[in-house]
Amino acid sequence: MSTPRLPVQVSRHFPLAVLLLAIAALAAVPLSRAQSQPTTPQQPDQAVPDSGGPSGDSGVIALPKKKDAPADTPPPAPAAPKIKAPAGLENFSLRVEVPEVIVDVGVLLEKNRQFVPNLKPENFRVYEDGVEQKVVGFKRVEAPITALLLCEFAANSYSFIYDMRNAAWTFAQQLRPQDYVAMMTYDMNTQIVTDFTQNKQQLLEGINMLRIPGFRETNVFDALYEALDRLDRIQGRKYIILIGSGRDSFSKLTFDKMLKKVKSTPDVTIFTVSTGGAMRVMTEGRGGMMGSVRDMDYLQADNEMRTFTSATGGMSFFPRFIGEMPDIFQNINQSIRAKYQLVYHPINTKQDGTYRKLRVMLVDAEGQPLRFQDEKHKPLKYDIMARDGYRAKQEVE
Repeated sequence: MSTPRLPVQVSRHFPLAVLLLAIAALAAVPLSRAQSQPTTPQQPDQAVPDSGGPSGDSGVIALPKKKDAPADTPPPAPAAPKIKAPAGLENFSLRVEVPEVIVDVGVLLEKNRQFVPNLKPENFRVYEDGVEQKVVGFKRVEAPITALLLCEFAANSYSFIYDMRNAAWTFAQQLRPQDYVAMMTYDMNTQIVTDFTQNKQQLLEGINMLRIPGFRETNVFDALYEALDRLDRIQGRKYIILIGSGRDSFSKLTFDKMLKKVKSTPDVTIFTVSTGGAMRVMTEGRGGMMGSVRDMDYLQADNEMRTFTSATGGMSFFPRFIGEMPDIFQNINQSIRAKYQLVYHPINTKQDGTYRKLRVMLVDAEGQPLRFQDEKHKPLKYDIMARDGYRAKQEVE
């Protein structure tokens, strides 16, 4: 029996039936499945999954959006660069020390030794070795003092001891509670009567104990050298009140060495008060050859005391009567406490240990020398009390 043959109509429309079945199959696929298919072309390194198997997650990944910074917010500062030292090199610091000079200046009227107030920085001119310096600091100071009372106590004449005791007593009476004062005496040797103290009564008791001296010799250079050594270990401005005849007997130091020590000791001002003035007036020009030698010794002593004071910005007094003592020490007290303090950085910055000469002038607004007048428009003379120089530091110091 032969196989039946299909009708010609079916075989003729077979491709159309297949096409309709394919369209129906595509329509049955869910819409979400169709939307999940990636629209971007596949990367070469991504393998295409087998038909009917699971596919990789190749959909769009949503990233959180950064918040926009406010318009007025400044941009962040750039980070400081990190500098790394080369290997084997240790960290180091560099310090530059600028020299600074402090000059205490007292301006006193010559007539009554009163302090001149109300001066301004532009009234001062400071010269170092003839070169004008720029003043960077200025103030008026009136502070407690640190002073050493250096008194001649020798067995030569009672009039000298009497004057010394009265002068020391007058100085002690004018001290203030915040002042630090010590007392030394000298003949051939030095003796410490009281160490530095704020107890004025202790100083007065020490003066009362000076009754019987030991030697006739007066080694003032050695005593002053030791006094400067003691003060050199104390910070700040110091003062030496030297009360004595000024005559030197057998000091180991010469005047030149003593003057060098005075100039090289910083922040020390020396005031001198001579003793025995009344006796010198009565005996001056008498006594023949020996009297002339004695008078020459006193004149030389006066000049040496003036040199010490001028080198440090102090004053020298040569009273003849006891009644002059209160005014003398009132002037010293005022000169010590009331000063103008000038600060400058020297143009010559070399630290070579050389001695620099200082000169202070007062000028007016036009740069001319400052002049004072009294109520009757008469000119008034004045003294400028300042040290005449200082010694620069050595580099090894």
